[in-house]
Amino acid sequence: MNIILYQPEIPANTGNIGRTCVATGTSLHLIEPLGFRLDEKSVKRAGMDYWSQLDLKRYVNFEDFQEKNPDAKIWMATTKAKHVYSDVSFGPNDFIMFGKESAGIDEEILVEYEETCIRIPMLDSIRSLNLSNSVAVVLYEALRQQNFAQMKLEGELHRLSWK
Repeated sequence: MNIILYQPEIPANTGNIGRTCVATGTSLHLIEPLGFRLDEKSVKRAGMDYWSQLDLKRYVNFEDFQEKNPDAKIWMATTKAKHVYSDVSFGPNDFIMFGKESAGIDEEILVEYEETCIRIPMLDSIRSLNLSNSVAVVLYEALRQQNFAQMKLEGELHRLSWK
């Protein structure tokens, strides 16, 4: 799977998302401009010691991303979508794009991807969920649909054993 962050603004969110990507074997694609420098402590603190293991790619803008990934199937996560994320079928090489925290994905981009715009249901009284939470919700649904391929499905106790 692939996660795209379109112009992310908050370094801690990107760090958290990076850690989620490492934990799931997912590539992270960042579309500039970024609202921070990637060497900031807060990005690396949120990603902890996993940041060096992250499959990270950067692009100067959305057009640069499209040129370098011409066949990408992109799901656009937006509160403006007609389709719920759990009602679509994700492929193992699909991309899921999330917009910047303050404004989401530009509507000029969204209208070109109307059929692959997806939303997380929520009450009308809230504008949106936190970006890193939204990525986790949608990414894990996509991974569930792939039967969590190559992921560890059972845990172990450290000191004791399961009965």
